[in-house]
Amino acid sequence: MSGARAAVEVRDLVVVRGGRAVLDGITLSVAAGTVTGLLGPSGAGKTTLMRAVVGVQRVRSGAVAVLGRPAGSVELRSRIGYQTQGSAVYGDLSVGENLRYFAAVAGAGGRRIAELVESLRIRDLTDHVVDHRSGGQRARVSLAVALVGGPEVLVLDEPTVGLDPLLRRDMWHLFHGLAADGRTLLVSTHVMDEARRCTDLLLLQDGRLLAAGPPQEIAGSAHADAVEDAFIRLVEAQERVAVGR
Repeated sequence: MSGARAAVEVRDLVVVRGGRAVLDGITLSVAAGTVTGLLGPSGAGKTTLMRAVVGVQRVRSGAVAVLGRPAGSVELRSRIGYQTQGSAVYGDLSVGENLRYFAAVAGAGGRRIAELVESLRIRDLTDHVVDHRSGGQRARVSLAVALVGGPEVLVLDEPTVGLDPLLRRDMWHLFHGLAADGRTLLVSTHVMDEARRCTDLLLLQDGRLLAAGPPQEIAGSAHADAVEDAFIRLVEAQERVAVGR
């Protein structure tokens, strides 16, 4: 991973659900001021790992620290922003009402709301009820809510799902702008072509960490031209090891 100090540190993390290890002894770090992509297919353990980082996941063993504090600590509540896969806003309120409510909770003012409305291109939505908007529009509102308090660490669970290519591009520009300002982003996706947009990558498969590092280094270490090919080769190598046991 990049040489910057770690904003997130995970050590020997085990999460068990239904008798199965959803995360099986994961150890990793997320460098401060980076956009770190968490990649893997559905069921790989991405959301569970993110919940552990936020501090809302029950774990069997191991440790997770964020900004030097145990995940879930009261001191971290205002320092972490979390966007879930599902909408995390009130569907029966307008976009503007949601933003004003969450801004009040976070102690943010109208100027912050205005900044987010512009950067996320939701000015035309402020008077619309959230449940009447498209999935992509709701995702942008959820992201605005996660950003409204100006958190130091942002945990974003598939934030670009349902967005058109132009808006996806704009969102990634926004992510890197936030990182340039010193914020740390952990962004999950199952779309491999988004890997090239990340500073560092964490590749998950079946609750295990297959690889970590900059995209080009992961591809090179697997003798592949792209991260998707590297991921396939790493999975195949893991399967061969499992068969040989």
